[in-house]
Amino acid sequence: MIAGMPAPQLTRSEPRSRPLGVVLMLHGGRPDGLDPVGSRSRPWLRSRLMMAQLQRPFHRAGVAVWLLRYQMTGWNRGHGALPSPVTDARWALEQVRERHGTTPVVLLGHSMGARTAVAVADDPAVVGVVGLAPWFPPGEPVGPLRGKDLVAAHGHGDRITSFADTAAYVRRAAALASSFELVDMGERDHYLIRGVGAWNAVARERTLGMLVGTRLHDDS
Repeated sequence: MIAGMPAPQLTRSEPRSRPLGVVLMLHGGRPDGLDPVGSRSRPWLRSRLMMAQLQRPFHRAGVAVWLLRYQMTGWNRGHGALPSPVTDARWALEQVRERHGTTPVVLLGHSMGARTAVAVADDPAVVGVVGLAPWFPPGEPVGPLRGKDLVAAHGHGDRITSFADTAAYVRRAAALASSFELVDMGERDHYLIRGVGAWNAVARERTLGMLVGTRLHDDS
């Protein structure tokens, strides 16, 4: 950790009883960036809003939802010892293990958070990944998804990350994932604001489907 940088942080929302599973949310970011992720970070706030909107149906299903805030805004992989969201996500999974033992985890990531999710999907607690408007550049490794479930939802109106790259990634992952799905979000863009109800429905139904084995309808 770089001196003076904040540590990664977790916002936790737990059901009343011991959870059947944990949804670990991973927010977006930038390809490179050494700025700390503060409480006004737009990518973090987008995921925080989704967390607030989904925690009630998650709790009704007996599922906890945690949101990770990274140390830094950037992906920063390939730049030596710089902090990256991958390191932070592995730390967060250890925190889940300390609190909830072998409880299964689904990673719910937006943009860079989805790329982070597939990078750490090889953790034994992880049963699947749900990526929203994911950043899956060409050549992104699919190996960590072996034996895991994968859902990727993307809109054709996205000008930040590529629907075509996501479709290609899902095709490559299909050879080793337990299950795979590409959800076409129509003309929706990158930021999960346009059509927020549809984004929330995908996030809720697919994560709960992985954790409790059923697709739940929206009764919130």
